[in-house]
Amino acid sequence: MKLNERSLAFYATCDAPVDHAGFLHKKGGRHAASHRRWFVLRGNMLFYFEGPGSREPLGVIVLEGCTVELVEAAEEFAFAVRFAGARARCYALAAESQAALEAWVKALSRASFHYLRLVVRELEQQLAAVRGPGAGAAPPRRPRENGCCAAVWSAEPPAAGPRRPPLPPRRRRASPPARPPDSAPFARLHEWYGREVRALRGQWLGARALP
Repeated sequence: MKLNERSLAFYATCDAPVDHAGFLHKKGGRHAASHRRWFVLRGNMLFYFEGPGSREPLGVIVLEGCTVELVEAAEEFAFAVRFAGARARCYALAAESQAALEAWVKALSRASFHYLRLVVRELEQQLAAVRGPGAGAAPPRRPRENGCCAAVWSAEPPAAGPRRPPLPPRRRRASPPARPPDSAPFARLHEWYGREVRALRGQWLGARALP
């Protein structure tokens, strides 16, 4: 995997909050003496510096696929970051106190995306168990007419409360007289439209009187 050094240096020293930071003793290689380095954990990347004021990291450890475990070593509060594979490297580290050791092991164990996926999966299973079968389903949506919600009426009569008045009938012309021409005088037009209004009103009143 290729990493851009300038991007890594910027990410390592940017002003964003870090996940964990502190001094650790790191061995440089096999049978090599340990060196006190300043470690900074950001996401799944563990950077180490010469000191807290350094502007460029000495190196980075990508923590995907690693395991963090306590080891027996000459240094007190020692632990190791191991990767799978016969030729994979093992990083031997040591904290400066028991509290620092526990904090580092906890932070590093939770730094990989694999761990986050396991946490999300476990939370989803717990949520499904709490909801139970069929729980949490979305309520049925009301039918829509021309983009607007339409009322849904039950076939059963209401248990209590006043009776709903019937809806007025749709405006229709039940055998109205022939419409007068547009050139007819105003009095004739007024009489013709008045008869139509009275006929529609009679139909509506008749519908209200039905049981």
